[in-house]
Formats: sequence, structure tokens, C-alpha cells
Amino acid sequence: MMSNDFCASLGDELRRAAAEVPHRPFIRMAAGEWSYGQFDAETDRLAAGLHAQGVRRGDNVSLMLPNCIELALLWFALSKLGAAAAPVNTSFRGPVLADAVNLVQSRLAVVHADLLEPWQQVRGSLVSVSQVFLLGAAQGLLPGCEPYARLRSVQADGDTLPRPQVGFEETCLLLYTSGTTGRSKAAMIAHRFVLAQARGFIKGLELRPDDVLYCPYPMFHLDATVLTIAPALLLRSVAALGERFSVSRYWDEVRALQATVFDFMGATLTMLWKQPPATSDRNHSARLGWGVPLPSFTPEFETRFGCRLVEMYGSTEVGAAMFTPLDALRRTGSCGKLADGFTARLVDEQGFEVAVGQIGELLIRPQQPALLMQGYYGMPEATLAAFKDLWFHTGDVMRQDEDGYMYFVGRRKDMVRRRGENISSAEVEMGIEAHPEVLACAVYGVPSELTEEEVMASVVLRPGATLTEPALAAHCAAQMARFMVPRYLRFLPALPKTPTDKVEKFRLKAEGIVPGTWDREASPDSPG
Repeated sequence: MMSNDFCASLGDELRRAAAEVPHRPFIRMAAGEWSYGQFDAETDRLAAGLHAQGVRRGDNVSLMLPNCIELALLWFALSKLGAAAAPVNTSFRGPVLADAVNLVQSRLAVVHADLLEPWQQVRGSLVSVSQVFLLGAAQGLLPGCEPYARLRSVQADGDTLPRPQVGFEETCLLLYTSGTTGRSKAAMIAHRFVLAQARGFIKGLELRPDDVLYCPYPMFHLDATVLTIAPALLLRSVAALGERFSVSRYWDEVRALQATVFDFMGATLTMLWKQPPATSDRNHSARLGWGVPLPSFTPEFETRFGCRLVEMYGSTEVGAAMFTPLDALRRTGSCGKLADGFTARLVDEQGFEVAVGQIGELLIRPQQPALLMQGYYGMPEATLAAFKDLWFHTGDVMRQDEDGYMYFVGRRKDMVRRRGENISSAEVEMGIEAHPEVLACAVYGVPSELTEEEVMASVVLRPGATLTEPALAAHCAAQMARFMVPRYLRFLPALPKTPTDKVEKFRLKAEGIVPGTWDREASPDSPG
């Protein structure tokens, strides 16, 4: 059962859980299961080992690890010391990787052997890292690397394990923004943020102590840490973590981990929906799926897979800030109402509040301490810009109805301006992905000879599809307003994505109109 008293830190809450339910499972993965007691004891051991290596309160430690139990253990061990884990996006390479590590000024890092090559390529560019601990098998230990086992070699007793009084406002996690539009920033996440967000998440989704919360996404993402592990901790329930997202293995993993609640993002639901129907589609224990966005085929998905889908709104910087009430009728396109603890407004480009029903950028304020991120580490200018006028500027464009329900329109930087019209890329993408032969797509603006922009879509078709560009354009013309129909279509085998399933549109925009791109206005077969 969720504890009634609010603990100041993750370490405090874990110790309390271990005392209450030591044998109850806490973390479940394909590789094994760890109880609350085992997890608490192992994080004590790691905290002692990290302290012996010089890690102190206020330090940041870079973790370049895939989803594995060690990443979760290190996060809690560091939190017990008053230090912060900085899990690095495992797709980072070259200057981007070096910049991310240098940004947070880590002296110590833990790297998985499978990711050693990209790490070694930037070692000479890292300005502060002096110790690297290697997890997993490698052919010989490279100079400057030590085995991960050394961090576990110190006995965690009263003499070797410091127990600082960690304040709720202290940083325990540095989560990098996705970097899909520019340089990644590291959002400073406090203990209070993690625990308060988890508590609000439990309330918003009406989670229960007998739930098994499943997340297949990387632990360098908010979903796996703040919105899966932390709620499970407060509920004394189970966090089930996948090693990586796989369309073909998704439901098999849900079954194997006995999940009752699962997480989706981006095109996850579309990819699952477009898998061939199987007799096992309802053979699982999942009752609820949460995420964003909900596709047009949501009712059919729920019937086929026998579970409810709920749309919400959140981000790395604000956590989970909106929920769709479970006892209310679904409002198509809505990501719900503002959660307790937040104040919000929608504003135009000049910062003035817009009328109900009009679109505007979402600005958010917390009504409680440390309920938003603390800022971007090492980037005071970016932090100041994000909190302009004492409101956090999300960059997300929304509209609100008279009952307070919010509707996500798109990213402010992901709008296409065409001949005086503001076009939401997300809405065009939804229309394109409604075609049964389309697997995924990305919509963005490219320069127009008439000034402003033209709409372009890069599209991935299902295997064996015979869809042509003119046929897809005709589908779009039947699905959306004329000014929204893409002028340019480009079929690709895959879209460039981050490990958190976000399309790297900046790469597609940089490529622009290439040979082979279909132009609706130049094609005799295009719809009128």
C-alpha cells in the first residue's frame, strides 16, 4: 500500500519500503526479479562503493548503459549519497556524446561493454571524466577502465555507508532532452519531483498496489524512471522493465512480465495495430495503456486487445501534467485536464492569453515546490528562456474547451506555415497513418518558392504494400483540409529515430526535397 507520509528522498522511501515489504518483488525484467529488500541492500552496497571512489554529495555520474538492473541500482545508490545519475542516450555518438558528458561535468562514469567503442572514440574529448567502470564482458580491460565489480566490493555497514540527510529539492537525476531539434539539454530532476510526480501519476491513472507497471522504453527516459519505477515504489508494487521496444515481441513481453498497465508513445499503437491479428491478442493481463497520442482506431484497438487506452500529457521538464478522467466519456483528441498542483494558460506569440477554443502555447506553473524540473544543468540562459515571465514555456501548442479539457495540436517548432495557414504536423501525420498500408510517417515544412513553406511527408509503408504516391495524396485529400494535403511525398524504408521512438525530423528537413520525391503539383496523376 502507498505510504501516507511524504519522504524527502528516494533513498528514504526505498528504505521504508524494504522495511515494510522486504520480500515483495520490486523490479522485474527478463533477466530476473529483485525484491524490495534485495534492491535496498544492493543499493547500499553500491553507495558504499561509489563513496569509496570519491563520489560525494552534489556530484553527477554519467551512466552509458542499456536497460539493465544495474542502471536502476546505480540511480538509487547515487540518490542515497545525495549525488545525481546522468543516464546517457545510448544512441549518442561522437561530438554529441562528448558534449552530453562534458555538460554535466561527470568525474566518474559507468559504461556497458557493448557501448565501449563509441565511448572510447570520444575519451580524448572528455574534460572531466577520470574514472570509468566497465559493466559486462570485454576483451581485456582498457587503460583507464576498472571492472564494475569493484563498486560492489565494499561492505555496506555503519562505518562505510554514509547516510546524509538529502533534501527533497536536491537533484537525483539528470534527464537529457531528446535533442530532435538541436543540442540536448540536461533537465535537473529533484527527489521531490520524482516522488510527487509518481504520487500524481498514481492518482491520475487510479493505479493499484496489485498492478505491474510495464515500460519497454529506455531508462534514460522519464517514462521508465519517474513514471514507472517511482510509482511502483510508492505503491509497493512491481515495475516491469523491457530491455528494448520490439513490435513483434511486445505482447509476449507483456505476458511474460505479467503486466497490468503498459506505456505507449509515438507510433507504438499504430505499429502494434498493424501487426497481423492473432488468437493470442487478448491473452494477457494488461487492463490499461497510457501515453500519447491516441489514434483514430482507438476503440477498435481496445476491442481487439481487451484493454483500455488513456491519453495524457507530459514532458521531461513538467512530468505528467494532464490526465483524462477515467470515469468520463472519452473526448476525441483530448489529453485530459490539468492535474492537481499545476496552473496553466495558453498564450499567443506575444504572450497574451488566448480565448477558449483558440490555439496557443501551453505555459505551466507549479503550485508546490520542485514539481517542475529545477532547470537545465549548466545552461542558465536556456533555463531563463524556458521560465520567461515566471511561467514554464512548454513549446507545445494546444487548445482548451469550455470544460477545461486540453487538446494537443503540435509543437510550436513543429508547425508548418503554408500560405497564411498554420498547419499541425501531428494532425497531418494522423491522417496519413489512417491509411491501412502506411506504417509510419513524418510531416514537416520545406521552403516554398512562394515564401513560407510547403508540406512534405516522409512515409514508411507496410511490407508488401502497393500504395502509390498519387493514391496516398487522394487519401489525404479525403481525410483533411485541402491546405493540409502534403505537396511532397517521399517513401522511405525507415524513419530516423531516437531510442525513445521520436522521429529526428531535423535530419529529414536537412535533406529536403531529394531526387525521387513526388511533387503533387507537378504530377498529372495528383488529385484535383
